Amino acid sequence: MINQKKRTNKLTRFWKLIGPGLVTGASDDDPSGIATYSQAGAAYGLSTLWTSIVAFPLMAAIQQMCAKIGLVTSQGLTGTLKKHYPKPVLYLMLVFSFPAIVMNIGADIAGMGAVGNMLFPAVDATFFSVFFTVLLITLIIYLPYQKIASVLKYLCIVMLVYFVVPFLYKQDYAAIIKATCIPTIKFDKDFIAILVGILGTTISPYLFFWQASVEVEEMKHKKKHLIVNKKVMHSMQQDVDFGMSFSGFVMYFIILTTGTVLYNAGVHKIDTVEQAAMALRPLAGNLAYLLFAIGVIGTGLIAIPVLSGSLSYIFTETFGWEQGLDKKFHEAKGFYMIIAVSLLLGLSLNYIGISPIKALLYTAILYGITAPVLIAIILHISNNKTIMGKYVNGRRLNVLGFAALIIMTVAAGALMYLQFSG
Repeated sequence: MINQKKRTNKLTRFWKLIGPGLVTGASDDDPSGIATYSQAGAAYGLSTLWTSIVAFPLMAAIQQMCAKIGLVTSQGLTGTLKKHYPKPVLYLMLVFSFPAIVMNIGADIAGMGAVGNMLFPAVDATFFSVFFTVLLITLIIYLPYQKIASVLKYLCIVMLVYFVVPFLYKQDYAAIIKATCIPTIKFDKDFIAILVGILGTTISPYLFFWQASVEVEEMKHKKKHLIVNKKVMHSMQQDVDFGMSFSGFVMYFIILTTGTVLYNAGVHKIDTVEQAAMALRPLAGNLAYLLFAIGVIGTGLIAIPVLSGSLSYIFTETFGWEQGLDKKFHEAKGFYMIIAVSLLLGLSLNYIGISPIKALLYTAILYGITAPVLIAIILHISNNKTIMGKYVNGRRLNVLGFAALIIMTVAAGALMYLQFSG
């Protein structure tokens, strides 16, 4: 009994310790990300499983740098850019981030609506899209920060369904281990496009802004004037590593599910999350289909507050407005209005002729352009002693950060070539 109580206490302490990193990692696997991973698995089987192993350390390194910037400067990434870099750099990020994030929100809302309709065919997908939009706006505006953070953390549990789905179907474990450990690269346009899509949806610029800003929010609630020390940094690293590894596992198991169940059944073209879920139903059974669908709605409920929140932090820090999820609506009207407007604009994309697939394509292009620039700036800030003091990057973070910069730059170039070469 005593040992069991100790284990319970350890788990409770660990659950309290993790926060922004877990939510950031979970939001990375949003409905649009699930669609990308499903496309990869259906089209190429297990050939892209290795990407989750490669992406994890790169994601973790960039998010650690962003979290560290928030902790040391007590400002979000936008605030640091505004203070230390030329205004054109800041406004350029704003110009590219706004449409990309809104289109991402629109694609996620559409995906949630379509899955809702799939589960309850009598109710139109449009109704579900409107319902989820209104629900999210209401919860974000009226719930205090700690409640929002707690709700988002518990919603992450929903994503555990993706760890179960592959085991509802007979697997070839030798083939899985081989595909995980030995990278496969096919030098054709479609395969390179899938690789670029995976990178674009895992190392996304909106996560950089969210991570830095939400660390500042966490600091406000832990102590008024948090002293940043090695213990605080270690806790942050644990949180980010756990969140990014969680994200990587979800990505891995979605590719595994679609790469075995759908690919082996000859279903090689998946454009949307609802197509992936529907295709699973006759092949892996009703339980797999239901779990996959519920996971899509759960991830959307996590990701959309992060997407809209990151956009609002970018705007409010740029123009010096009151901000913060801990503030009430009347204390930060501009902050909450941007969140509401971004969700409503995302919802409206479905009514002005921009399909979710096109929205994902345009989002990938805009993220592809901004990600390398932002990673370069984050690396510069993280190695600037004037800004970071004794918490400048060590060798490990720099090696991983520059690897991410090179890979994302190559990916952006490949994306541009693939889209405009015909």
